[in-house]
Amino acid sequence: MVNTDEDRRPKYQRIADSLRDAIQSGEYGPGDRLPGENDLMAAHSVARMTARQALSVLRDEGIAEARKGAGVFVRSFRPLRRRGIQRLAQEQWGNGRSIWSADTGDRALEVDQVSVSEEPVPARIGAVLELDEGEAVCVRRRRFVLDGKPVLLATSYLPMSVVAGSAITQEDTGPGGTYARLAELGRKPVHFREEMRSRMPSKDEAARLSMASGTPVVLICRTAFAGEGQPVEVNEMTLDAASYVLEYDFDA
Repeated sequence: MVNTDEDRRPKYQRIADSLRDAIQSGEYGPGDRLPGENDLMAAHSVARMTARQALSVLRDEGIAEARKGAGVFVRSFRPLRRRGIQRLAQEQWGNGRSIWSADTGDRALEVDQVSVSEEPVPARIGAVLELDEGEAVCVRRRRFVLDGKPVLLATSYLPMSVVAGSAITQEDTGPGGTYARLAELGRKPVHFREEMRSRMPSKDEAARLSMASGTPVVLICRTAFAGEGQPVEVNEMTLDAASYVLEYDFDA
């Protein structure tokens, strides 16, 4: 009999594929415990290392998660739907709402870490904000947590010459956030540009976002422009890719 590609798959891969199929068919639902190493060893007549590798494949794919002392469970995925266009509308922040509320609905997105400082502008940021080397920027660093899980790191850079003395230099910027305060300063954002890419996280990013092994991050760099194309903010965001769906809804 001629072997197929499927037959030539390593045993651990075949076991992982079987478990994945069972999850996708609903045999195992979110939060359900998957067969453990001993169960897989007995069911498939394989060594412990093979069973362990099979479960590792599902963990690396973000399908399953290990709970210390309890086993491996199907990961519950209730995505944070990032509505890329609606969230930045003036109707959102202009009425005192956080742009993040467009993503979360009735779920609570909390900022559990925030720092604000005055720093010399990094070269890459200065090139976008049209600032000279050594000019000062207000740097706002935040970590956002949803349902007890860190999902986003964000660092905003704004020209200190624009925001000095305003609430933007405080931890709490007030209703409507940074964009509402920029509007009060006569620098209302009228245009946004976002650039995206993806990569594997650094060790620090993985730790700060409590990410499962094998999960990438999505990097979004947003520039806000005031009238006549003046750049007023650069926001560099690092998203846990397993926690987000990126949604863009617009007319043709």
